[in-house]
Amino acid sequence: MTSPPSLPLHTGRLLLRAYATGDVEATLAYYGDPQVSRFLLSEPFALDDAKAAVDRRLGQTHPTEPGDALALVVEHEGRLVGDLVLQLLGEQSSMGEIGWCFHPAYAGRGFATEAAAALLHLAFEHYKMHRVKAQMDARNTGSARLCERLGMTKEAHLRQDWWSKGEWTDTFVYAVLAAEWKCVEQPTLARPQGRCDLHVSIGDR
Repeated sequence: MTSPPSLPLHTGRLLLRAYATGDVEATLAYYGDPQVSRFLLSEPFALDDAKAAVDRRLGQTHPTEPGDALALVVEHEGRLVGDLVLQLLGEQSSMGEIGWCFHPAYAGRGFATEAAAALLHLAFEHYKMHRVKAQMDARNTGSARLCERLGMTKEAHLRQDWWSKGEWTDTFVYAVLAAEWKCVEQPTLARPQGRCDLHVSIGDR
């Protein structure tokens, strides 16, 4: 069994930590925004929704079986700016799915890329995953660009495969393999030594 991850995680500018009971208001601040929830499966949060989400995520700190998840909040200079989740999938948790949501007030500063890169590093180095994917509403161009910045490959465009908020929507699927990840220059990690022969171009589903 994999040991618990060593938390919090630190990057150049960010701190990724487990949820705390005091994170409700900060979570509501962006999940309650209709523009943020537009491409999520949930409607904009009310206070009770934020409380329920935080309560659920409080226990998501040590995934051990397929279906379990690791949920982290992202802080910059003491302010909660977003959150990430890594769900274990596949036999012996050999695969995972990553997702994220960030406060729009902090957009354009590379925080999502920096945080997601750290979580992918944890997925491959700590959990020894073989593959990590991300799925999103195809209209969510911001998440698609994030996947590409992280070196993930677009593997599928599924047409009208998901009924969401009164309409059929398309889904993008991106993924990266462990061997590919080692060849990508990551925003928060030192570049691997040697030549990389891989040509590389992250969810909310």
